[in-house]
Amino acid sequence: MELPSHAISTLISFNQMIWLFCLICMLLLSSFKSGSAVALVSPSSRKESDSFALLAIKSQIPHDPLGVLKSWNHSLHHCDWQGIKCSRRHRERVTVLDLGHKELEGTLSPYIGNLSFLRNITLTKNNFHGEIPQEIGRLFRLQHLVLNNNSFQGEIPSNITYCSDLKQINLVDNKLSGRIFAGFSSLSKLEALGLGKNKFIGKIPQSLGNLTSLIVLSLYGNHLEGNIPDDVCNIRSLGFFQVGQNNLTGNIPSCLFNHSSIHTFGVYENQLEGTLPPNIGHTLPNLKAIYLGGNKFSGLIPVSLSNATRLEHISISSNAFTGSIPRDLGKLQGVRRLEFGYNQIGTQGGDDLNIINSLTNCSKLEFLDFSGNVLKGPLPDSISNLSTTIKFLSFANNTVYGSIPIGIGNLVNIEEIRFALNNLTGAIPTSIGKLNQLRNLYLQTNLLSGHIPSSMGNLTQLTILSLESNNFNGSIPSTLGNCQNLASLSLSENNFVGAIPIQVISISSLTIGLFLDQNSLTGSLPLEVESLGKCLNLNNLFMNGNFFEGEIPKSLNTLRGLKNLDISRNNLSGEIPEYLEQFLDLGYLNLSFNQLEGWVPRNGVFANASLVSVDGNHNLCGGIEELKLQPCVQEETKKKTSLSFKVIIPIIVGSSFGFEFMPCGSLEEWLHPRLNGQQHDSKNLSFIQRLNIAIDVASALEYLHHRCQPGVVHCDLKPSNVLLDDDMTARVADFGIAKLFSAVSYESAQSQPSSEVIRGSIGYVAPEYGMGVKVSMQGDVYSYGILLLEMFTRKRPTDDMFLNGLSLHNYAEMALSNQVMGIIDPLLLLEHNIEVVSSVEQSNTGGRLEECLVSAITVGLTCSTEAPAERMTMGDVVSELLHIKKHYQNYSKSIFE
Repeated sequence: MELPSHAISTLISFNQMIWLFCLICMLLLSSFKSGSAVALVSPSSRKESDSFALLAIKSQIPHDPLGVLKSWNHSLHHCDWQGIKCSRRHRERVTVLDLGHKELEGTLSPYIGNLSFLRNITLTKNNFHGEIPQEIGRLFRLQHLVLNNNSFQGEIPSNITYCSDLKQINLVDNKLSGRIFAGFSSLSKLEALGLGKNKFIGKIPQSLGNLTSLIVLSLYGNHLEGNIPDDVCNIRSLGFFQVGQNNLTGNIPSCLFNHSSIHTFGVYENQLEGTLPPNIGHTLPNLKAIYLGGNKFSGLIPVSLSNATRLEHISISSNAFTGSIPRDLGKLQGVRRLEFGYNQIGTQGGDDLNIINSLTNCSKLEFLDFSGNVLKGPLPDSISNLSTTIKFLSFANNTVYGSIPIGIGNLVNIEEIRFALNNLTGAIPTSIGKLNQLRNLYLQTNLLSGHIPSSMGNLTQLTILSLESNNFNGSIPSTLGNCQNLASLSLSENNFVGAIPIQVISISSLTIGLFLDQNSLTGSLPLEVESLGKCLNLNNLFMNGNFFEGEIPKSLNTLRGLKNLDISRNNLSGEIPEYLEQFLDLGYLNLSFNQLEGWVPRNGVFANASLVSVDGNHNLCGGIEELKLQPCVQEETKKKTSLSFKVIIPIIVGSSFGFEFMPCGSLEEWLHPRLNGQQHDSKNLSFIQRLNIAIDVASALEYLHHRCQPGVVHCDLKPSNVLLDDDMTARVADFGIAKLFSAVSYESAQSQPSSEVIRGSIGYVAPEYGMGVKVSMQGDVYSYGILLLEMFTRKRPTDDMFLNGLSLHNYAEMALSNQVMGIIDPLLLLEHNIEVVSSVEQSNTGGRLEECLVSAITVGLTCSTEAPAERMTMGDVVSELLHIKKHYQNYSKSIFE
């Protein structure tokens, strides 16, 4: 049948429509694959589309500690969910997603792009990570994108330019990278762009100058370089300009100083240079804050700044400004912070501090810093008339002279005073005791004199008191003991006399340090320092250059956090306490020029001659060779041995003491237990038990090698010769083939072949003995290394698996990089419920155990290396094992006990 002409026309039109529909579908599919702004999923009805997208967003947020998203369920309409607002006209459509400050953690779902009516996204201060989804570009109604204070990564989505209504983009404090997107310039309505505190690189795009509506531009805290582009001057509405903490160079475009709308100007911590225009205070009349610190600016401070009467913050520290401080800054009655430190400001005319008279008019002043300049003149009495709002005051490191004004007690809210490194004279006024908010007082390196006023004990908030390098005299006031927040007390290099008040020495808050050196203090340390035991976290103790006498007190034994200890140049007597060997953090020890006597320890800090000084104690002997002390004579050795025998007896027994008199048998029986002649696995030693045994044995060998005169080489160290008492303390036994060892070096012994028969046990005997080398301490070290490897792997060095060149040493060495847990005794791993390597990697506890096992195996390998000269000394072994033990206990005690 022939169709009418109008029907044919209609059919053609319908076919065209079908073709067009298919074409649109293909384009949409192509756009979807390329990540362009397209719909993701179409739910069953438009009514459900936004709730569906919100639930998809929720599914990507696994951590919701405040329970914010609990309301996001089908029992409530999605417009009533927390953080959601919907359109009044289109009731089903979400216009605001505000989940700021909710401690959420997760990623931002691409389904955000389905909320097509969104005008505001606020996720401030959460822990969102991953990339910002490209689907943001679908939100053509979006006006505010606020994602600051999160951990978003990657680059900014390029199709954000589709959001043409955007007024605010705040991405500050994330981990975004790449170059700053030049396409921002197409967002003609943008008023605020915050990209600070990220990882952006490259230059500031010139195209940002096209953002003529921009009011806020924040790019600080990135890795930007190059110049500030002149095009920024095209942004006539700019009020907040912040590009600090980058690597910018060159001059600030002069046209920026003509933007009368600017109220905040921040370019600090760059490499910028040049001078400030003299008329800056006239051209920037609305200026409230200017931050120029940490650059290379030079020239004079413009006098016109005093005309910018809205100024609150002026920060020009750490530059090269010169000349005088503008005298009219007192006009800035709203000023709060003046930071002029570390320039070359000053005229050396003797009246540089007259500026203080003007600043007394500034009723809101909180922070005043002129430190590190070349200011010269007397400290004016007008300081006492500064506003009581002031909290920080510094003239440190200048040429200020005169005395501290009596009226300084008027500054009742001050928290920090820095007058150090000047030429101040006179006494500290007693009125200083009125400053009960004072936390830090720095008066060091002046010419101050007189007594410390007892009123200083009223400063109960004080944390740092630094009075060193002055001419103070008299006794240290006991009232300082009332300052129970003191972390650092420095009275060094003065003329203090008498004893240290027990109230001062027992301040439990002292952590940074107690510095009393180079005075004329007297007394007996055991009597006056007994309360130091309360300062468990003290890091620095300097009492050198006084007249202290008596023995080094036992109370110091509790100060295991010490990093630096100097009690040199006193009249101390007696022996060096052995407990100092156990101070694992001690990196500097000075005991020189006293009257100490006896044996110098060899472990811990004493094992490194660059960290310890014992010069000027003529009756000391022994110690490591680098200290170059005389050998201890036999009588002194006997004396020392008798004093230390109670320490050594538990870890060394004679050759006749029997493999049956020890409650816990031998280490052999624990590592390789046998029942009816067959080996079995019924016994187990924990990691810490094995480590303690290793430390006991190492300590015994260290004593034999270095503390006996002459030294002793055991020659047959193996598990069956290590006995365990009832508390699992290890003793080294069987000295049947031990040899006395002279003080001759190993190189000398190596050059003299021996005809003696090789003695020792197969697998443990040092390989050089097979070449006729005489017995040596290094031979024992080798045996100890093999023993240590056996303790943690439970593999004998004579095991059947060690054939064709494979040895216990090689076996452990091959596993050291990343397979150590595969060679460790399985019974040891069961102690922590660790069965396979993968589970170790998933466990913090297992991870800490693995670190310690790697360290222990490394010690064993270093001790059992083939070259004797490359082996550790037993003193170093003890120190290293103690470090491993401390590391293990620090991270495991709270978990395993």
